[in-house]
Amino acid sequence: MDILWNLILVIAGFVLLVKGADFFVDGAASVATKFGIPQIVVGLTIVAMGTSAPEAAVSIGSAIKGSNGISIGNVLGSNIFNILIVLGVTACICTLHVKKSVVRIDLPVMIGVSILLLVLGMVKPELNYITGILFWAILIVYIIYLIIYAKKSDETEEEEYKILSPIKIVLYIFGGIAAIVLGSDVAVDGATAIAKLLGVSDRIIGLTIVAFGTSLPELMTSITAARKGNADLAVGNVVGSNLFNILFVLGTTCLIQTVTFSASFLFDGILSVVAAVLLWFLVFKKGELKRFGGILMLLIYAAYLVYLLVA
Repeated sequence: MDILWNLILVIAGFVLLVKGADFFVDGAASVATKFGIPQIVVGLTIVAMGTSAPEAAVSIGSAIKGSNGISIGNVLGSNIFNILIVLGVTACICTLHVKKSVVRIDLPVMIGVSILLLVLGMVKPELNYITGILFWAILIVYIIYLIIYAKKSDETEEEEYKILSPIKIVLYIFGGIAAIVLGSDVAVDGATAIAKLLGVSDRIIGLTIVAFGTSLPELMTSITAARKGNADLAVGNVVGSNLFNILFVLGTTCLIQTVTFSASFLFDGILSVVAAVLLWFLVFKKGELKRFGGILMLLIYAAYLVYLLVA
């Protein structure tokens, strides 16, 4: 009964995280639109950070509570899940067309940042505020590049953000933040309790259950878009989410609390790099991710789960 109750808490926490992030993004985007901030800038900053809010809340909350395994595992697990499962499933539904800028710039940046995290974890396992400053510096430079490129490029599609009433804006922003904070607290406590009851490490919980829960927005959005025949932005969205997970989520976590990158995470870090390189290799020539690539990704993730269970 203890396990069942904690599982219910984890699910409830994930629901609060996902809905809280949605409300926060709608409220913040509405404020930005009211003040005349370009929609593309809103999409590249507020919305991108909003979709990473579940990962940020869980990772920061876990680090503060001393569950470093969940903190690091959440980021690595989410990045692996986003590429191998989110894009794998979406590519099985329909062929994904990838923008040239994603292939030439964003994917190599994601690979580079993933390698940087792995190298830092190998060389200096204690990721402290210096690591946080480094990640945030890279993030700021990347956002500046995105904004400059978006204003010059004719590839960019602007998304319309609805303007809410002042009362709704306040409710959406503060209600969203409250739901994110509460959801992360509930989810982390539930996941940690399950890990202790089953004798499973924080690392495994962070890489699987927590990573799946915090990646639900990306998964559902991509599948829905694929069914509607509008999934061409899926790869770009996943790449952006993965970059924000490392630079924004882990960077912010390191600024608040030192996080230990234990040796047990080396394999997961290597897999996150391999997954990123595989994605780039599959889309490099024709700018498309087809069903074969999707099936290959799903098979790799299935093998990874088997490894986690038997290792």
